[in-house]
Amino acid sequence: MSEMTTARIEEHFQDLTDPRRREGTYPLVNIVVMALCAVISGADDFVSIARWSNLKKDWLAKFLDMSEGVPSHDRFNAILGAINPREFEKCLLRWITALHEMSDGQVIAIDGKTLRRSFDAASSKAAIPMVSAWATARHISLGQVVTDGRSNEITAIPRLLEMLEIRGCLVTIDAMGCQREVARNIVDAGADYVLTVKDNQPKLHAAIRDFFTQHLEDDSPSIACRRDESHEKGHGRRDDRYYYLARLPDDFPLREKWPGLKAIGMAVRVTEYTGGRPRSDVRYYITSRYLSGRKFAAAVRAHWGIENSLHWQLDVTFGEDQSRLRKGHADTNFSLLRRTALSLLKNNKTEKVGVKNKRLCAAWNDDYRLKVLQGH
Repeated sequence: MSEMTTARIEEHFQDLTDPRRREGTYPLVNIVVMALCAVISGADDFVSIARWSNLKKDWLAKFLDMSEGVPSHDRFNAILGAINPREFEKCLLRWITALHEMSDGQVIAIDGKTLRRSFDAASSKAAIPMVSAWATARHISLGQVVTDGRSNEITAIPRLLEMLEIRGCLVTIDAMGCQREVARNIVDAGADYVLTVKDNQPKLHAAIRDFFTQHLEDDSPSIACRRDESHEKGHGRRDDRYYYLARLPDDFPLREKWPGLKAIGMAVRVTEYTGGRPRSDVRYYITSRYLSGRKFAAAVRAHWGIENSLHWQLDVTFGEDQSRLRKGHADTNFSLLRRTALSLLKNNKTEKVGVKNKRLCAAWNDDYRLKVLQGH
């Protein structure tokens, strides 16, 4: 690895506080880089991180001071369990966004996920719920907030928004985040929102439903409404999707209560399985920008990228739901490593394979691993 790349890594982690009371045997940057490289290469626990680092000691020595060797898995556990997760996340995010430039207008999806196996009955430690932000086009994890037993996604989302630079972006959130405070925070930050509306906002939900029921049944030309549709076949079914976005009517009953509200939307999905009867699903939305029909449809579809590209990959490819890490902040910090590794692997275009096979390539091939770290 070039001296420039080495310096860049150290630069991004120079503000990370070393949790050890005395000067540590192993430089903190070594711990972080070894752990991240190992996770990229397939390691899913501290034993495998230590084992991988020992096997790749000569390669690591090209850009790290390896004079003290490799820590034991217990040392990795203790140090990563003591690092401040918020500081660690800022360093990782600063590094990955330096590698992959973020653009205005990007869709940022925010959604929750629980680390299901992180509970510990012996210490009465509950499973850790997290709220994550995902740049859907760049496939980059932008941040996450851990909620506690007295909190939930409603209180965590404003905290996550405070951490992010979202000016010029389009933020999508499911129904849990359809709150006036959340809308206000997004607009005040210079961004726009597309929020899913369900029965947790009964008056808003009813007003949007009634509007579309009234005007779409007679195909009223008097309302400004943009549309888009898509039709897909595969896996023994046909999916037809129809999207409608209407400029907010002057007489809409709740227009003054939602900051920045400019339009209301509806998405209809009709699914028909081979030999079966069609099933339909209708969802409603509010947005602070009167988007084109195509952009509204893209935003709605892109939101599910956080479920398919982030959460599903973390569970299936990285085995996150099976992880039993519990000591200190180890579970949270390891989750940050997984998300960073996933972002780096997804943004690598030199291997035309899935994330699972990219991890295998990184384990086998030193040159490929270096390309992943350098953002190529």
